[in-house]
This record gives sequence, structure tokens and C-alpha cells, in this order.
Amino acid sequence: MKQLRIGSRESRLAVIQSEQVADYLRSQGVDAPLVTMKTTGDIILDRTLDKIGGKGLFVKELDKALLDGRSDLSVHSTKDLPMEIPPELPIVGFSKREDPRDVLVLPEGCTEWDRTKPVGCASRRRMLQLQDLYPEVTFAPVRGNVLTRLNKLDAGQYGALILAAAGLKRLGLEHRISRYFSTEEMIPAAGQGILCIQGRAGEDYSALAGFLDDGATACVTAERAFVTTLDGGCSSPIAAFAHLDGETLHLRGLYYSEAHETHTVGTVSGPAADAAKLGETLALQLKEQLDGGTQ
Repeated sequence: MKQLRIGSRESRLAVIQSEQVADYLRSQGVDAPLVTMKTTGDIILDRTLDKIGGKGLFVKELDKALLDGRSDLSVHSTKDLPMEIPPELPIVGFSKREDPRDVLVLPEGCTEWDRTKPVGCASRRRMLQLQDLYPEVTFAPVRGNVLTRLNKLDAGQYGALILAAAGLKRLGLEHRISRYFSTEEMIPAAGQGILCIQGRAGEDYSALAGFLDDGATACVTAERAFVTTLDGGCSSPIAAFAHLDGETLHLRGLYYSEAHETHTVGTVSGPAADAAKLGETLALQLKEQLDGGTQ
């Protein structure tokens, strides 16, 4: 029997996501054991990501396991994937998209949002957009996996959390969601709700063909092109969300100008086949709008 070992972070959510891929491979007659590991991003929890090296800290150990031959593929939340991908570890493809929205989570048993307490949030993208909706809210950083964050919330440290709907649903915690933010109210992170499968150059991953989703791939391509064109890293409050209507792709993006300390939102539509170009075009339009010819 063919075997593909799946590298995964140790968190419950990461394992659930990796098991989705493993279950599919097993249905195709492929043995798919999980190789779990703790990443640097999971270990250092007392500082925000932009202070310790960005999203790459969630994939560094997984990349090393792939290169060393200890694993044959890695499963990532696409929104946690760095924009630069080493050629020796190519992206195999993307899953169908789960709910892309961000949500408000209140302490267990609460029905009213206590806005005198800070919102637990380490994402500038979320903070910027939540303040557009609720100018009076304050924030305090929160790190750790979803369950760790929920424990801190329920212990009274925060009045609410902003989390991704997809993660809560995959964990069976949909009942904790108090309010969904539409993708117009709060534009998601690029790739939010989509799983990314990364492999090793030269390997055969044809067994995954039925798991991969062309529509999600087009959307991710546009979203990541938007972020890449703006040099958006972990600390930049840049957001991008694409959806398909037949063969037409609609992309909505948010750009924050550090120089002018303001942000703007725009949209673009065009053929899904031109996904990367659409992302680049919208990014340049919004940058020109805020920054003009400044560098």
C-alpha cells in the first residue's frame, strides 16, 4: 500500500484539519499516518507574531520534516501560510473553502457583550475593521490555539474574542459563535477557511486530485496576489476575499497605508482565469489611491 505521511501541528484544530486530508487519502487506498510536531509559533505565546518573525514560525518545523523525509506532505491553514514558498516544497493544492467569515465569541453563558473589557485580538486586520464597526472597543493581545484562547476568555480576561468561523466549526464549537461578521463588514485574511497542502518537489500526489478544489484555488490565487503585491506580511492589516459567480471572480480587498495611517477598501471583477492579475490590479489601484506616487 502506498503511504503518504502527513506533517501537522499538534493543536487539536490542526490535527482535525490534517485528518480530513488523511481520511480522503485512506478512501483512495493510501496509508496516511499523521506526524505531529510543535512549531515555534505554538511555543512562543508571550509576544505577537510580528514581534517574533511572522507566520513562517508556524511552518518552519513542518518544512524541515518535509525536507528531511520524515513527512511527505504538510497540511496548513492557508491564512497561516507565508507568501513566499520555497520551490523545493511546492503547494500541491487547496481544499474546498469552509465558512470564511470572522465571528464574535462571548464568554461561556454570556448573551451581552461587555465592551468595558478589551477584545482579545492580536490581528491588526481584525482590530482595524472592528473599530470601524465599534469605535469604542479596546483590545488586548491574545495568543495560543483556539481552545487556549477560549479558556482565557471564559476566565474573564476579555469581553470577547474575534475568531475564524471555520476553526470553530471544525472543532465542533459552532455554538460558541455569538455573531457572524459578513465578508463586507470584516474582510477575511487571504485564504481564510481553506486548507493548503504542501509537498516535496518530485513526489507523486495524484491521489489527492479529488480532494483539491479549482474554485478555491482561483480565489486563493487572487487573494494571495493582492497581499503579495502590497508586500503584506504578518504585521500588515491587509485583507482579501474572493468569490466566484460562474467563471467570474469578484475580489474585495483592504489596504492600510502605514505612511498615511489610513485604509481603503475596493473591489474588482474579471475572469477567474485571470485571478493573479486581478489581485495585482486591485492592490495597485488601492495603493495608488492612498499613497499616490510615494514610495
